Amino acid sequence: MVTLAQWRGGSLTVSAKANCLTLSLQSSGETAVFSFDGAGRLWTAMRGGNSYRRGLDGKIVAKWQTPQAGRGRRWLAPAESVELIGHACAMAAALLEDVLAGALPLDPPLDAPALDSLKAAAAFTPARAQADVEAYHGVYRPVGILPPDQYMAVVLQAAEGCSFNTCTFCTFYKDRRFRIKTPAEFRAHAAAVKDYLAGGLSLRRTIFLGDANALVIPTPRLLPLLEITHELFDVAKLGGIYAFLDGFSGEKKTQADYAALARLGLRRVYIGLESGHDPLLRFLKKPGKAEDAVQAVRAMKAAGVAVGIIVLSGAGGKQFARAHTADTIAVLNRMELDADDLLYFSELVETEGLEYSRDAYAAALQPLSEAERIAQGEEIERALRFDEERGVPHISRYDIREFVY
Repeated sequence: MVTLAQWRGGSLTVSAKANCLTLSLQSSGETAVFSFDGAGRLWTAMRGGNSYRRGLDGKIVAKWQTPQAGRGRRWLAPAESVELIGHACAMAAALLEDVLAGALPLDPPLDAPALDSLKAAAAFTPARAQADVEAYHGVYRPVGILPPDQYMAVVLQAAEGCSFNTCTFCTFYKDRRFRIKTPAEFRAHAAAVKDYLAGGLSLRRTIFLGDANALVIPTPRLLPLLEITHELFDVAKLGGIYAFLDGFSGEKKTQADYAALARLGLRRVYIGLESGHDPLLRFLKKPGKAEDAVQAVRAMKAAGVAVGIIVLSGAGGKQFARAHTADTIAVLNRMELDADDLLYFSELVETEGLEYSRDAYAAALQPLSEAERIAQGEEIERALRFDEERGVPHISRYDIREFVY
C-alpha cells in the first residue's frame, strides 16, 4: 500500500510492501529515502544526491553520479554508517510517534502490517544494527563475492573457500582453506541463516550456494545438501538455486549430473571464464584450459541449466590484449549462449599487494586504461554471434568494487 501525507513541512510517501517498507520525505528541494527489510534492517537509502546500499555485514557503499567526474563510489567510515542508520531510525521513530498519537492524517491510514513494519524500522537503532552485524558473523564466514544479479540472494555456504585458490587476480578466499560441509553442518548453518534473516527473508530473491566453487562438490555429496535446502526453504518461491563453478578443475560433472541438480532447483551456474586465451589463463594461474569451460557450459545447457559467464576485461594488459580479445570471442561463440544466460564483463581491479600486480610488473606488462578495458569488452560484445530463435543473453558490466551482501 502507498500512503501519502504532509509531514514536517514536506511531502511524505510511505510504501509498505510484503517484503519491505520505504519512507520518502521531500522538502525544500531535498529528498530523503530509506528502505527497510521485513526485520527492520536498513538496506538502501538516498540522501543529498547519494545512494546508499547497506550489507548484512554492516558495510555501506555510497554511490553518486556527476556530469564532470562521472560515476563515483566509496565505503562509509564507521561513524558515517552510524549517522546514516541513526538518521533513518530517528525518522521512522518520529513518524511512528506521530501516527500512534493520531497527530498525522494519513491517506489512507497504515494497516496493521505496515504499522508493524514501521515499528521494526524505528527499532533498528545503531546499537541494534551492530548487534545484527555480530549475529551475521556468527552465521557466515565472509561472503567473498557474488554475481551482480545475486546480491539479494539467500547465501548458503555449502562449502567454504575456493577449491584451487590460485588465481592471481583474486584475494577473496586467501584467508581460508577449502572445506565441504557435512550434511549435519550444512543443516545447522542453513537453519541459522533462516533464523537470522527472519522477516528479512521475504526480501531475498534466490538461493545462492556458496562459496567460490560450490559445484565442484562431488554430485553424491551435493545432492543431499540440496535436499536439505528444500526442507528448510521454499526453493521455488525464492526463484531457484544458483552457484559458482570454476569450469576448469575438479570432478567434471556430466549432463546427467546437471539434470539431477536441475530437478532439485539448480537454475544457473556462474563460470569465471576470464579469458579464452590459454596462455593468459596460465599467467593468471587459472587451472585448466578454455575448452574445459566450453564443455562444462554445453553439459549444463543440455541439462536445462542456464549459465552466467564472466570475462576479465584488461587481463594481461596490452601485451595479451589482442589474443585475449580474439580467443575470448571464439570461445564465447562456441558456447552458444542464449536468452536464458548472462554475460558479464568484469574489469581487472589491481590493488596493492595483489599477486597479479607483482607478476605483471615482473613481466613488464603495460596495463590497459579504464577506457581501454571498457573498449575491450565492447569489442568482444560486437563480435559475438547468437541464434535468433534462442535469443541474446543479457550482457552487462560487473564492478566488484560495488559488491555488498
